[in-house]
Amino acid sequence: MQNQELPVIRTIKPINFLYFPTRTTLSELGGLVGHVQEKLYAEAVKEKLFISGPAYWNYFNFQDIQKPFDLEISLPIAKLPLRYSGKYQIKTSQLFRCLALQHEGSWEKFPEVYGFLMGYIHQQGLALTGESRELYSNIDFENPEANVTEIQIGIK
Repeated sequence: MQNQELPVIRTIKPINFLYFPTRTTLSELGGLVGHVQEKLYAEAVKEKLFISGPAYWNYFNFQDIQKPFDLEISLPIAKLPLRYSGKYQIKTSQLFRCLALQHEGSWEKFPEVYGFLMGYIHQQGLALTGESRELYSNIDFENPEANVTEIQIGIK
């Protein structure tokens, strides 16, 4: 694995999200890339919601690559609006304790990165929560080696 850094344990404070929830499978993820985030950004601008960070993909109970899992494609927003009647959902997340590692490069290397993280979790005797996140700091479809993604795996 190219990443020289070791993962770190972090506790992420609650985040306000505008998000699109879906139930999906690993093989269907490619069809969600790009267009859902684009629509979330448009909705945030239309509703005058201040986007406060990069796009998040929040995974819930993703344990088997063959089985469906829950996914929330999300944009962090500075505050929840008093009223919102748009086509997406809003919420404030819970405190999130995780093992985090920044990956620079192609998403095709994710299986290797996740394998490394899961091995580290096992080696350290950590327990999983069933939630994980990917934060997309930089997305470059033309030069995937320029992608910057932080992977966070929830731990107890």
